Amino acid sequence: MILTDKAILEAIENKEIVIEPYNRKCLGSNSYDVHLGKYLAVYENRVLDAKKHNKVQEIVIPEDGFELQPGTLYLGVTEEYTETHKHVPFLEGKSSVGRLGIDIHATAGKGDVGFCNNWTLEISCIQAVRIYAGMPIGQLIYFEINGELENPYNSKENAKYIVRSKKPMESMMFKNKF
Repeated sequence: MILTDKAILEAIENKEIVIEPYNRKCLGSNSYDVHLGKYLAVYENRVLDAKKHNKVQEIVIPEDGFELQPGTLYLGVTEEYTETHKHVPFLEGKSSVGRLGIDIHATAGKGDVGFCNNWTLEISCIQAVRIYAGMPIGQLIYFEINGELENPYNSKENAKYIVRSKKPMESMMFKNKF
């Protein structure tokens, strides 16, 4: 079941959901709008290796914006830091962003209960498009869970994305054993 605006407000009041900075105007009828942070990253190498740590180059989005190019994966980040302690958060792109040909995630739209961080975005585009820090980029939707948790994300031994960061985080696939 998806939380309504009133249920999201109640969860925020009970500290089950944390959003920093929080702006009441960003609360929709069943979602919360998040914004693009000022940092992007691109991988240094065009060929990535899932078993190795692929290094990234940081980009700071200037005030006059930054032009995304097709064929490049950009890692972005939300301005908002979030915590979710009793709900499953899903991050979806805003329709206005999609209508510009921008995808904000390749596969990682679902968070885990216990996720506490800014969201890293996997940004790609169909055609060249200029983006700006602070622009609405996505919306968080919260789902109720059924049952007690044994192992929330923020207490898992193998959780790879728990270090709080206002910058996008590159893939940590290389930490998996395969």
